[in-house]
Amino acid sequence: MSDEAKSRADVRAAIVDAAAWLLRHGGPAAVTTRGVAERAGVQAPTIYRLFGDKDGLLEAVAEHVMAAFVSEKVAGAAAATAADVDPLDDLRESWRKQIAFGLANPAVFRLLSDPDRVAGSPAARMGRQVLQARVHRLAAAGRLRVPEARAVDLIQAAGVGTVQTLLATPPQVRDPGLGEAMMDAVLCRILTDAPAGAPQGPTATAVALRALAPRLGVLSDGERRLLVEWLDRIADAPAKPAEVAATPTGDR
Repeated sequence: MSDEAKSRADVRAAIVDAAAWLLRHGGPAAVTTRGVAERAGVQAPTIYRLFGDKDGLLEAVAEHVMAAFVSEKVAGAAAATAADVDPLDDLRESWRKQIAFGLANPAVFRLLSDPDRVAGSPAARMGRQVLQARVHRLAAAGRLRVPEARAVDLIQAAGVGTVQTLLATPPQVRDPGLGEAMMDAVLCRILTDAPAGAPQGPTATAVALRALAPRLGVLSDGERRLLVEWLDRIADAPAKPAEVAATPTGDR
């Protein structure tokens, strides 16, 4: 990296750090060009040159804060996998951290709740990939009774809704158990009732085998594609009465 490019990167980082501090302590209204320029020690035109306008700066700040959080989640997921941590315990802990992050960074959370911003956010995409990996571990362990993609969507939607509800409630009257209650509700919908390793119903078995299908080297590519098609059809089929009755209701 040239000295000029390094200087540009350093200036950009200083501006983002300054704006992040103002955003955290005063919300979007506090992120003024004058305030950011003074805190970062730069001239206002520099901000416009690097970010275009205030909205561009806010997007950069939200991405910066979210990327730092997601990096921690990636490291945590890798550590949990290496240590063979129970995938359900790992998912619960990740959920708690996600809720805590949203409450601690309301401005960033609201910025990234905009569907247009999420669609263009590398950090948001990486965060979803981390969640997908955690859900995949549950599937491979035979714990899911819905397709992986549906489980990811349910968890993500529930998480966003939980944070939005809590942020819309005055802190002094927030329900401190709402996050755990919502997680339990989602788990009741996506998990089997049988303990890991026990015989499962056809849907859970199909989801588990679907998670392992790419590793079945004994099959040809065509055979794997056909197997995946069959397993997806089984996983997407409506649950039979016996499977519905097996929905978990106990504490996990």
